[in-house]
Amino acid sequence: MSRSDDSRYLKGGPVAQRIIASVREDAAIATAEGFSPKLVSITVGDTDAVDVYVRNQRAKAGLAGIGFEERRFAADITAGELEASIHGLNADPRVTGIIIQRPVPAHIPIKTLQAAVHPLKDVEGMHPASIGNIVYNQLDLAPCTAAASVELLKETGLDLKGLEVVVVGHSEIVGKPIAFLLMSEGATVTVCHHMTRSVAAHARRADALFVAVGKPRLIKADMVKPGACVIDIGINSEIGPDGESRIVGDVDTESVKEVASWITPVPGGVGPLTVAILLRNTMVALNRQRALYRATYGVADKLAAE
Repeated sequence: MSRSDDSRYLKGGPVAQRIIASVREDAAIATAEGFSPKLVSITVGDTDAVDVYVRNQRAKAGLAGIGFEERRFAADITAGELEASIHGLNADPRVTGIIIQRPVPAHIPIKTLQAAVHPLKDVEGMHPASIGNIVYNQLDLAPCTAAASVELLKETGLDLKGLEVVVVGHSEIVGKPIAFLLMSEGATVTVCHHMTRSVAAHARRADALFVAVGKPRLIKADMVKPGACVIDIGINSEIGPDGESRIVGDVDTESVKEVASWITPVPGGVGPLTVAILLRNTMVALNRQRALYRATYGVADKLAAE
């Protein structure tokens, strides 16, 4: 059975299409009322891989009716200069959200850039305030990959209340936010990391298993509970027996799919949904900015940025 007709595969594409269609409706209404959503992408240096992401973001933003602008900076720009540019975008009422493309040159601390983006324009959900808000159950502006992963779990129809979930990987932008998002939904969550004594022992009891560690085929069939949902967030390049490079996840998909009831393919699982979540976050950001503008100026008509 191929991936195209195997019901065990949780594919991100169809979910992304639904989200983009909803965003398009919201964006059209906002635009008609004078609040046009716009994303600004920041790229530092020349990176072919980044160009692929930017093209994809631009195309999906176009489908959703959201403006998109790329700003490219030289690789030798200083962190201070880049922060100043971000502060300028923060102050521009025509800009709804700011995206910082990764990687950035080694001399620029990415966390500093994330903190420089105003929380109201943090459509990637990476600002410390955005991460912290998840702890207080404010879930509508979560990191895109984490939110996309949880969205796919919801597609199974499983009741998240009391669900036994294991997250393998505890990064600040994927593993930890997934854990907090699921705890807010009532799930019981265990987070495993490089100091966990037996990842397999924890993984085998999970009703839902999330994996984001960057190790090809780490999770094997004997580490998965029969009937579980497996969300594979890993993206790794691997050289196959034919000498060709291919993309694989952190899960040994071919063996695990014989045990799991649901599994995300790599590619085609979490990835396609991530940009859709970014666009949904953009409308959340726009509505927050709109509410602040109206509260500040006491008007309900067009933005004074036109």
